[in-house]
Amino acid sequence: MTGARSGRGAGAPTEEELVRNSHVGKLPPPRSRTPDRVEYRDIVHAEVDGYRPLTLDLTVPATAPAPVPLLVWIHGGAWRRGSPRVGESWLGVADPVGAAVAAGYAMATVQYRFSGEAHYPAQRDDVRAAVAVLRGLAPEAGLDPGRFGAWGESAGGHLAAVLGLDRREAGPESRVQAVVAWYAPSDLAAFDRAPGSPEAMLLGPAAQQEEAVRLAGPLAHVSRDAPPTLLVHGDADPLVPCDQSRRLAAALTGAGATAELVVVPGAGHCFDGADLREPVRLSLDFFDRHL
Repeated sequence: MTGARSGRGAGAPTEEELVRNSHVGKLPPPRSRTPDRVEYRDIVHAEVDGYRPLTLDLTVPATAPAPVPLLVWIHGGAWRRGSPRVGESWLGVADPVGAAVAAGYAMATVQYRFSGEAHYPAQRDDVRAAVAVLRGLAPEAGLDPGRFGAWGESAGGHLAAVLGLDRREAGPESRVQAVVAWYAPSDLAAFDRAPGSPEAMLLGPAAQQEEAVRLAGPLAHVSRDAPPTLLVHGDADPLVPCDQSRRLAAALTGAGATAELVVVPGAGHCFDGADLREPVRLSLDFFDRHL
């Protein structure tokens, strides 16, 4: 199989091919066990020729009755950098993995190809593949395949929203039942696409094609059938204006879908200036109500 920078361009892998080359159906031995959790590391969820293997980590509560709902965490980093290991990032102080496990959720943190490796929609296809692999592992891992949520921040929030809303060329195995997106771009046409910008690097040559740019944003895929979606955004965000979440929330509500918007007063990007634990609490409360 041959990978391609353009994601779904000529010779690019399909979602099914991304999953087919994965180590599906068997969990590795747990990396660690504690009284409250079981942790699995480096589960390969996609192998595309010419690219690094993409992996995910999975943490499952040890005491909650199985099957448990799953949250899929998608990290930010302008689509070109970042780590899925939340405890090693600025979010470690809020410990969303620990909070989710304590609330009875399993948590998967996933990798995707960066914009320097492949152009969109490769990133969308990578997170779809992760969800499909996790659904295949559900019986062995004690996950409820009918209660999967996507949760992401910044670029990862964009991918979480796309995962929930853009169902083009997607099978039921990659579907999620709820979405939480923090300070996420929803309309890429509203951003600078000059060479070297995060959006230009993500889209590649498609950055000059207005329809391709439109379709790369979750706003283009709003429908009545969208999963329940929570958008959380600081109103002082200098990188991704809060209007991005306001517009998506209004579009979802207008289409008859379930959507909530929480604006964090005075908070910048990454909720700079705010207590990080509160968005985590709000997010888990939303998942409690919709998964």
